[in-house]
Formats: sequence, C-alpha cells, structure tokens
Amino acid sequence: MYDRETRERALSLVAQGSSLNAASKQTGISRYAIRSWQTRIEPLSHKAECPRCEPVPQPPKDAEAYAYLLGLYLGDGCLSKQPRRRGYALRIACADAWPGLIAACRDAVKAVRPTNSVCVIQREGCVNVTSYSHHWPCMFPQHGPGKKHERPIVLEPWQQQIVDAHPWDFLRGLIHSDGCRITNWTTRTVGGKRKRYEYPRYFFTNMSTDILRLCTDTLDKVGVEWKPARQSRRAQNISVARKSSVALMDRHIGPKY
Repeated sequence: MYDRETRERALSLVAQGSSLNAASKQTGISRYAIRSWQTRIEPLSHKAECPRCEPVPQPPKDAEAYAYLLGLYLGDGCLSKQPRRRGYALRIACADAWPGLIAACRDAVKAVRPTNSVCVIQREGCVNVTSYSHHWPCMFPQHGPGKKHERPIVLEPWQQQIVDAHPWDFLRGLIHSDGCRITNWTTRTVGGKRKRYEYPRYFFTNMSTDILRLCTDTLDKVGVEWKPARQSRRAQNISVARKSSVALMDRHIGPKY
C-alpha cells in the first residue's frame, strides 16, 4: 500500500508532463496504479462486489489492468481451488530477475480486485504473485481442469472487447509472461570483409495453439509483422524481427525490467 505522499509525488510527475511509462520507471510504481490515482487518490475502503456477478454482468472497471493481467494469466498464471472459505487462489509466476514485472503484476491484480489482498510467495528463482477470491473464475472463465495447452482456450465476448480496446496491454502481459526481447547477431561480407551486425528481436513462446493464435491475431490488429520461429518438441515460437515492427513493440512494450 502506497502512502499519500508517494501517490502525490507520482501524480506530480504526470502533471509536469511525464508520461505514465516515464513516471512508472522513475518511481518504480506501475503505470496502472498511477493511472488509477488520477481518478481516486485515496485507497478504496468499501467492499467491492464482483462485476461479473451483478444482475447485468459488467466487465472489470479497470479494463487496461485487466487486459494486462489476462495476458499474464494466459502465460504464467493459474487458478486453484482452496480449502474452507478462501475460494480460489490466483497465482502468477514471475522471475526474480524482473522486479518491475513483479510490481506491475501486483498492481494489476489489485486494480482488478481492489478489496482482495495480494501477496508474494518466494519460490526457487521466482515468486508467485498470489491473491485469494471466490470470484477469480468469474474474471478468468478459461479456468478448468488440466493444463491450458490440453484444453481449448477461447475468450468470452466481453474479454475480446477488452482486448480489442486495449491490445497493447494484452500483448504486454503475454510478452511479460512467455515472451522476451533479445539482441540477435549475424555477419555479412562488406567490401570483402566479414562484419558483425546486431539487431533486437521479440519472441513469444507457448505450448497452446489457442493462446498463440490470440497473440498473433492481436499482433495483426496493431500492425506488427511476425513469423513462426523454430519449433521445439513441446512449444511453438513467434518471432518479431522486422525493424519497423520491433520499433512499434519497443514503443508500447519494451524489455522486461
């Protein structure tokens, strides 16, 4: 929980002309948290009901945070039924190497379910960002028995509308979970001499063909060119290497931090 002074300091950066991304990197606070403070700086104190359980089901109020969290869930997330009255546990695995990702994940979980606590459970080489609620299956109807790549993964119409409205947040969640930005290199002969050239490249890897299709369909919608990369026995890879497409990805996603 951030105190009032911290919230005001982050908002002052935005008021002075900084973008949400710039303010996030400078303060270490996720862009979703800063954006929510622009609407309400005080923490919520009342019990929020599940928007999907209302007489007329509604989408989550913070659609951007939900789109990002949906990408994380489809990549490295799971739901598991808990004993007694704890409902379901949402767990998102995040590598220790990316503290910015861990913070962004925590803030997105909190933005989607403001009244539920979020904790970080340390594992070997990673943490599980964890939150308990009876309503997580309402938020992620893709939950079911077995592994994701062994069952169909199809978005509900309301989820697809959110992804269509916030495609970059969804892609950021996918890349932050099962993707990466790396620097490739190659050599070329120029003037009779071999020269080394380096170029950035994005990858997304997943074992589910349905999740891969959700990624590529969204890349198509935002104008990013992609192609299948070398396949392993257990996973499929998508590569984004064209200079203009990498620049577009850098503008909206960038490397993990």
